[in-house]
Amino acid sequence: MLFLILSILCSVIVGVIFKISRKYNANPSQIISFNYIAAITLCYFTFAPDLNALDNKAPLEIYTSVGILLPILFLFLALSIKYMGIAKTDAAQRLSLFIPILAAWLLFNEGFNTYKVIGVLVGFAALLFILKKPSDNAENKWIYPATVLLGFGVIDILFKKIALYTVVPYTTSLFFVFLIAFAVSILIVIYKFFIAKEKFVLKSIPFGILVGVFNFGNILFYLKAHKAFAENPSTVFAGMNMGVIILGTLIGAFFFKEKLSKINILGLFLALIAVVFIFLSQL
Repeated sequence: MLFLILSILCSVIVGVIFKISRKYNANPSQIISFNYIAAITLCYFTFAPDLNALDNKAPLEIYTSVGILLPILFLFLALSIKYMGIAKTDAAQRLSLFIPILAAWLLFNEGFNTYKVIGVLVGFAALLFILKKPSDNAENKWIYPATVLLGFGVIDILFKKIALYTVVPYTTSLFFVFLIAFAVSILIVIYKFFIAKEKFVLKSIPFGILVGVFNFGNILFYLKAHKAFAENPSTVFAGMNMGVIILGTLIGAFFFKEKLSKINILGLFLALIAVVFIFLSQL
């Protein structure tokens, strides 16, 4: 249970760091680049990945797709936290679990039981309520959390495909994906530096390293939690998603005074119910 709690904490802290970095005018794209430097370093010394294990049959096109999507989605994550807050962003990210579920049904003809159908329907209702624009909020940027939801859902599908290729250890695949993501993030920074004329912000370095540490911690503890609950992986799945939604909501409301309408709060509650039904469908 400790590993699961630590994974939840690390996941929410990443959002908190992005939220705090705004007060110091740190640059999100630069934070993301330094995040990957930290994540790659920790991944190398923790998992000792062997890139020689990669062969011609390894899903290199999937590695590349994930590596390109990750830094781009991190930018949308930062924008979503900026405009919509931690609570809504964390909920949108966790509701992304419905994308692979729908893909399994539509693309792979996977059967749906009653619990799963209810979970998906409640999840869509939750999303509509969470992203509903309050009447007095003229700065509702629903497109950012919506992109986070869709993007992380697609990444989840791709990571599942990577996990199916067992010849290469999952941690080695993860390390290779981080390398690609870092290269893409550097290209984004170079573009913004020379074309968009953004300046290098020194404060982005510590924020980026912190994001990298907790981002890696989230992955590490999540893997350890699955190992500890090998007999019941659905517990990790439900605990992780519900924990992040609840903790993200509490931190957003009490520490950052994020305003949530009654409809938004109902949406967050429905998101928890949806996770419970999806959990039940896996039993």
